[in-house]
Amino acid sequence: MFKNWNLKIVNCFVVGILMLGFATLVVGCGGGKKAIQIKGSDTMVNLGQAWSEAFMAKNPEIAIAITGGGSGTGIAALLSGTTDIAQASRNIEKKEIALANKKGINPKEIHVANDGITLVVHPSNPVSKLTIKQLSDIYTGKVKNWKEVGGADQKIVALSRERNSGTHVFFVEHVVKLGDKKNPNEFAPAILMMPSSQAIVEEVTSNPQAVGYVGLGYLTKKEKALAIATSNNSSYVQPSVSTVTSGSYPISRSLLFYTNGEPTDEVKSFIDYVLSPEGQKIVLKMDFVPIK
Repeated sequence: MFKNWNLKIVNCFVVGILMLGFATLVVGCGGGKKAIQIKGSDTMVNLGQAWSEAFMAKNPEIAIAITGGGSGTGIAALLSGTTDIAQASRNIEKKEIALANKKGINPKEIHVANDGITLVVHPSNPVSKLTIKQLSDIYTGKVKNWKEVGGADQKIVALSRERNSGTHVFFVEHVVKLGDKKNPNEFAPAILMMPSSQAIVEEVTSNPQAVGYVGLGYLTKKEKALAIATSNNSSYVQPSVSTVTSGSYPISRSLLFYTNGEPTDEVKSFIDYVLSPEGQKIVLKMDFVPIK
């Protein structure tokens, strides 16, 4: 599986550089040409790598460099002209569009996949379902012990992505603030901010008291996914490809590319591949949700 990072190196090379907490991968030869730059969403970095490697197998003359760091990092790079594609797990904000326009940049949004934000706990945790209100109460510090939501008498260790993460922004708006941007709810100071989705998965795997949220593609058999309900009177729904596709899973979202205007040349070829039936099969193979 791609999620285990057992990716075959197709032609040429893959170089990984860890710097300032960001993972940069340069894929392909490129024959000395400038590589396509892709930066942004940590949720999408593995998916972007899988697309790039498959695209390179068909186009060995094109090199692609992939950097994570969060959706905010990717959009900032687009605005500074240092990336060709910003990967984002949230929509670009009005203030970012305004800043882009001041710089003569015209962000174009391209919907490339779907995802369900997945709440994960240790498999030994007896809690299997929560409402969005209960999750909001946990992340705002109103609920601090698992026994308050049907679990053991243990302190809840709540994990979040850092503020630069698109997943963080989406979770704040749709869970912590209960879908109302004007809601004053904020993360409690005790919430642990983690540098990556992988870090959340690893903490949950080793800590029976932990709860965290990640993209569906990060879920493994070592964690338990919670069923989520919109309210006490609605059905609890497990996150899955089928429930995200049907729209029944309540914390679903789009995964996006942003480019400066209409993509051209090699960038357009890559995006066309991502949106092709073959590119969308890779979405499913990576345990995210295809758009078609």
